Amino acid sequence: MRPTTTAPTETAAPDGELTVAAAPLERWHEVVGWTAEEGWNPGDDDISSFHAADPDGFFLGRRGERTVSALSLVNYADDYAFLGFYLVAPGLRGQGLGLATWRAAFPHVGARTVGLDAVPAQEATYRRAGFTAAHDTLRYTGRPTPGARPAPDTHPVTAAHHDAIAAFDRRCFPADRREFVTRWLTTPGRTARVHLRDGEVVGYGVLRPAQSGYRIGPLFADTPATAEALFDALTAQLDPADEVTLDIPEPNAAARTLTTDRGLTPRSHTIRMYTGPVPPVAAERTFGVTSLELG
Repeated sequence: MRPTTTAPTETAAPDGELTVAAAPLERWHEVVGWTAEEGWNPGDDDISSFHAADPDGFFLGRRGERTVSALSLVNYADDYAFLGFYLVAPGLRGQGLGLATWRAAFPHVGARTVGLDAVPAQEATYRRAGFTAAHDTLRYTGRPTPGARPAPDTHPVTAAHHDAIAAFDRRCFPADRREFVTRWLTTPGRTARVHLRDGEVVGYGVLRPAQSGYRIGPLFADTPATAEALFDALTAQLDPADEVTLDIPEPNAAARTLTTDRGLTPRSHTIRMYTGPVPPVAAERTFGVTSLELG
């Protein structure tokens, strides 16, 4: 039986002070600034792809014209959604604004299983709201040491690869997100690589500039060797001083080995949590999640 998802425990905001509603993309750039202040190191223009995934799922709490809180609940499929951007404006925390925003926004997901990546300080809060921990997600950062020369089976992504990449992505992610993947691959400024074997897609990865350095995500591959080839192809053109950040599921020992071998070190971690059963995926193929905000 699916657990009931209740609001986190905190003091409620006084009635009449807060308006919560789904908001257009242009209003979310301020929230991206909050994430930068929190050290999330957002990718450049991530929010355009995020918001387009479910425009009705990006909620802002406002007092008059001032944005004071945020929460995204992206419905990927009839049985799966992902929660992110649970934030209150600096200087306004502890007033119940987050709780009020949660209560107003959560009906959007209906009976779906909801996933999220929780900072350790909030794990107990989410447990009280009906979430169960699945595993840690480890953030690795560093200046990549050179790997092997780019493998001949690793290629720049073209439009001809999009459908096959989306099908491969579905094996690694709990829902079909074909439209999101296409946007993610084609956002200007990004480097996307695909690995082929006998003409079939067996892995892909995306490198994007971020507030600090670069982020890799996703990095999905059928074998560690494929993941290594993709990582090396994505980072081959970077300056030696450039830092790269990658978020990996802690249970994937091969992913930890890859990042360590390439000179990255663990900097922080979050806890992947869910409210109910998650559609099965090939977890061993996840060498880097797409983002902590959208899974």
